[in-house]
Amino acid sequence: MSTEQHDEDTSEQQVLADVRAWEGDYVKVAVTDADGILRGKYMAKDKFLSAADSGFGMCNVVLGWDMADECYDDATYTGWHTGYPDAGVRIDLGTHRRIPWEGDRPFFLGEFEQPDGEPLPICPRQLLRRVIGRATELGFEPVFGLEFEWFNFSETPDTAAAKGHRDLDPISPGMFGYSVIRHSHNAEFFDALMGQLRDYRIPLEGLHTETGPGVLEAAILHSDTLEAADRAVLFKTATKEIGARVGILPTFMARIAADLPGCSGHHHQSLLETATGESAFHDPDDRSSMSPLFRSYVAGQLAYLGDLLPMLAPTLNSYKRLVEGYWAPTRPTWGIDNRTVALRVIPGGPKSTRLETRLPGSDVNPYLSVAACLAAGLRGIAEGLELDTDPVSGSGYDSTAPRYPTTLEEATRRFSDSAVARELLGDEFVDHFATSRRWEWTESLKAVTDWELQRYFEIV
Repeated sequence: MSTEQHDEDTSEQQVLADVRAWEGDYVKVAVTDADGILRGKYMAKDKFLSAADSGFGMCNVVLGWDMADECYDDATYTGWHTGYPDAGVRIDLGTHRRIPWEGDRPFFLGEFEQPDGEPLPICPRQLLRRVIGRATELGFEPVFGLEFEWFNFSETPDTAAAKGHRDLDPISPGMFGYSVIRHSHNAEFFDALMGQLRDYRIPLEGLHTETGPGVLEAAILHSDTLEAADRAVLFKTATKEIGARVGILPTFMARIAADLPGCSGHHHQSLLETATGESAFHDPDDRSSMSPLFRSYVAGQLAYLGDLLPMLAPTLNSYKRLVEGYWAPTRPTWGIDNRTVALRVIPGGPKSTRLETRLPGSDVNPYLSVAACLAAGLRGIAEGLELDTDPVSGSGYDSTAPRYPTTLEEATRRFSDSAVARELLGDEFVDHFATSRRWEWTESLKAVTDWELQRYFEIV
């Protein structure tokens, strides 16, 4: 047995010992669906200890329905035609956390497997693992750090529903980005986020108000890629759970109103050389600190993220954020420390030179959005792509580059038809995820919106 394998086994044994020593009776476990929503349950401690070794079953409808539990009508993987059997779930003991607001209850993430124990191709966390494996084969260790903006209201799910999710009371009024005053007005919420998220193994580098009533932005400390995505998935759910305890209802919708900016989910990323641990992006002799490999990584995202856009903008609402003049990119552009472009290169020293991909909104499934960014960048490296455009020095909205798809339907069609998407992600995943996005689009066509009522009710 190798030293590395021995250390891993020892660590897992310590985790199981910690669970056995915990005085409570139930452990919490969860997986994510296609939308990045945590689906889980409480499991008796003895049952968990057994499942930690052999896995457990969860109805595979989790990967066959939308966020409202409506079943997709034409999915191949599962549906009425399969009888919705159980799918195997493997618990990742490395995700062990204690939930501070549940008496330090142990919590674990899992991922779906096929009956033979092989990874399930349509499982979001397994997809990210495969893309990370590609980076490993190329000799790199990718590092990611995600940041999210979101609105917060002095509401409960019941009061918000009673109001039709209109005219909700924000936790603070006005447009007051980087406010110090607002911290004191909501001190209990701020303190709970900073302290309890840290104790939940989701350390924040920063937390501040953003432009908009009740808007906050949090930057999650960077880490290895799978851990970064785990933190991001758990951050959104944990923020809602913490908020509920202090009478606050957060939302991570990409855009909640026509007269307010949208909410981003920017992805910071870099690559380390596995052999040396040194930055593969930093070049001290380059004016912008960019190595040739970094330039190929950026070129890969410029070339291919448009094909993968549903993984970065997964809902109907996502495309209400990707409009000009609202701090979100609309075209494949790049620049040096420029916040109007899709890809913001941040020059610095060996530890800080990185890329900020500004396409994702706060509504992403982090496993999928991180996988898309990494896969596109690695493709650029593998192909030796070069940046054939100069960095944008002014407004990215003045660019003449072709626009990204403007609707989920257009983006999904491009994704489904893309040979690159299928090569990077596999046919099974592309077909299944495209089915889920087409479902989301067709469901929206049934809705009668406020805009339609106001525009047509009296006139036509």
